[in-house]
Amino acid sequence: MPGYFQEIEIGRVVSLGASGLTPKAVEAFCEAFAPRWDVSRGAPDAMTYAIWSKLDMEASAGWPQTKRLAVDALRWARNPPAGELLRGRMTVMGKDPVGEDKGIVIAQHDLLDEAGRLVFSCLTRSVFACVKEDT
Repeated sequence: MPGYFQEIEIGRVVSLGASGLTPKAVEAFCEAFAPRWDVSRGAPDAMTYAIWSKLDMEASAGWPQTKRLAVDALRWARNPPAGELLRGRMTVMGKDPVGEDKGIVIAQHDLLDEAGRLVFSCLTRSVFACVKEDT
C-alpha cells in the first residue's frame, strides 16, 4: 500500500486485489447497462472499467490519497469471459511535489486475467498528502 507522498517510490508495484467475473454478474451487468451486448463475447468494456474502479476504490480506501485528478489513456485489450478471475495492480510511474503538504503521483493501472494477460489499463494522476513534520 502506498504511504505518504515522500514514502512512495517510483517503480513500486501495488496489488489492487482480485475480482471474480461470475456468469451471473456478467448477465446482470449486460441486462442493466449493455442490453445489446452478446455475453458470449465476454464482459463488455464498461464492466471491465467498473471492476477496475471497484478494485481501485477498495484498495485505496486507507491511503493518504486526497484526490484523483485524472484517469487517462484507457485501453481495453480483451473482453474476459465469464468465470475469469481478474487481478488489479498499480505501478508508480512518477511523482511531482506540489507545495509542502502534497504531491502528485502518476501511476499505471492494469487489470490482468488468470494467465497474466492484459485486459485493461489506464494512467492516473492523484494527489497524495505529505507526512507532517514535527516542529
